[in-house]
This record gives sequence, structure tokens and C-alpha cells, in this order.
Amino acid sequence: MPIKIPRALPACDALSRERVFVITDDRARQQDIRPLRVGIVNLMPTTVDTETQLLRLLGSSPLQVDITFLRMGSHESKNAPPGHLEKFYISAQEIISLDIRFDGLIITGAPVETLPFEEVDYWDELVRVIDYSGEKVFSTLHICWGAQAGLYRRYHIPKKPLDKKLFGIFPHAVNEQYHVLFRGFDDEFLAPQSRHTASDRAAIAAEPCLTIQSETAEAGVFIATARGGREVYVTGHLEYDSLTLDREYRRDVAKGLSIEPPQNYYPDNDPSKAPVVRWRAHANLFFNNWLNYVYQETPFDLQTM
Repeated sequence: MPIKIPRALPACDALSRERVFVITDDRARQQDIRPLRVGIVNLMPTTVDTETQLLRLLGSSPLQVDITFLRMGSHESKNAPPGHLEKFYISAQEIISLDIRFDGLIITGAPVETLPFEEVDYWDELVRVIDYSGEKVFSTLHICWGAQAGLYRRYHIPKKPLDKKLFGIFPHAVNEQYHVLFRGFDDEFLAPQSRHTASDRAAIAAEPCLTIQSETAEAGVFIATARGGREVYVTGHLEYDSLTLDREYRRDVAKGLSIEPPQNYYPDNDPSKAPVVRWRAHANLFFNNWLNYVYQETPFDLQTM
């Protein structure tokens, strides 16, 4: 089954070329089914790339998924194409004021991780979204800085700077193999990481509401959950495509920043060689598992949630 997105969204053509099953608004209105409603709070500066990456994974499920993009009304994006947010996004405050409910919500990372949370210009608005999601969304998936923000808001778990940027492809262990999010996973799997900070592992382990589902000594906590999966915190970027880390690396080199090539990414650690994707299968499996969990557990009538 497809994801439902506007026909004019740039990701639509890209996903169609990849044979990802998408359905446009007008065709979806002719179908008599109850699709999953998933909101995406896209805070990444690579607006269109992030849309495509997430929609590619959500579109691999056999379920029909109705996508709504949310933006921070208190923040002016300098990276989205002109008029893009106004055309395809709804302000988060409008969603809250209209009491719109979702089966699932995704809160992405953002390039603000070195700032204290309270100094992020849209922090107060994001707090309202996080609080709203606890009551009006069945399961919220937080990614990278979005995970740090959720852990801080809900459990007061601080983040701390790393000695150097965690950057590359790292192995991660599964702590609870039979958890619904890890059905079909190998004991160890690879995933991209790209961050300068980390949420405090001891504080996560000490919080009785949280369960560390996946971690590794090198990359720390990767996935933690609460409320049986209704809160999911992913510290890395399973959604990244083959060249995302490459673009980040070359961007920082062009800025003259001191940056090492992403670990375990380029063959022979040589940036002149094309990277080999080794995380795509588990990325698809994880997002499929999350959607299936939401589908199985969400009430048919979201107003009864």
C-alpha cells in the first residue's frame, strides 16, 4: 500500500522513479479505508532530502500512510526552497489548536545540538508539540537531536558534548530481540551516526520509565523506548541515504572545519571511493516494525485514544 502525499511535493517524482508506491491526494479520496495518519516535524536544514529519506522508508510498508508535514511557526527556515514550507507544511501550533490527532509522529534531528535547549529559537513551540504528542499521538519517533529534546523535556535527561564528533557507520547491539521494533533484526546491525553530543547514558538507565533497547560501547545508547513503544528515541540516522554522510563531510571540509572522514563508510577510509550502503535493510525493517506496531495498537477512532 502507498504513502499519500501531494502530487507537487518534490519527493513524489524521486520516489516514483525508485518505484516506491505513492498515491496522490485526489486518488486517495476515492478509497474507503482508514489510513494511518503520520505527522513529520521536519527540523533538518536539508528539507527536501529529509522528506524524501523518510517517505522512502514509510513507503516501503504494506500499509497506507497519510502524511502531514509540520513546521515551527516561530522559526524562519533559511534552507527550504522558497514557498516550500508554506505550500506543503502546516504550522505545529495550528495542529495543536485544531486538536488534530495522529497515529504516529516523527520529530527529526536539527543542527542546534551544541546550543542549550532553551536557547533554540523554537524551543517553546517544540515543547508544546512534545507535550501534545504525549496525549494526542499514539507513538512518537524522535530522531537524533529530536531524541535528545524529547528525553530532556520528558525526563530532564541532559546532553553532554563529545570529545569529537561521532561520525560514521557503527555497529549496534539489540538488547531485547523480541521487542516489536526489532522483529527480524540481527544480533548486531549497522547504522549511521552524526552528532557532537550525547544524552547521558547513566541518566537514561536510571529512569524507570525508559528501556535501553540498543547500544554499543563506541556509539552509546542508540534506541530507547518508553510506554511500551509509544515513545521511541533514536540517537542516530537510520533514515540517511547513501550519500548523506558524504555531503556532510564535504560541506565541513569546504568550510575549513577540522573533520575526519566518517568512520566505516568509505572503502579503505578513502573519500575518493564511493561509499557502500550497509544499513538500508535494517532501516527499512525498523520503520516497517514501527508502522506495524502503530497499526496493530492504535484505536480505529483516534478520538478514543
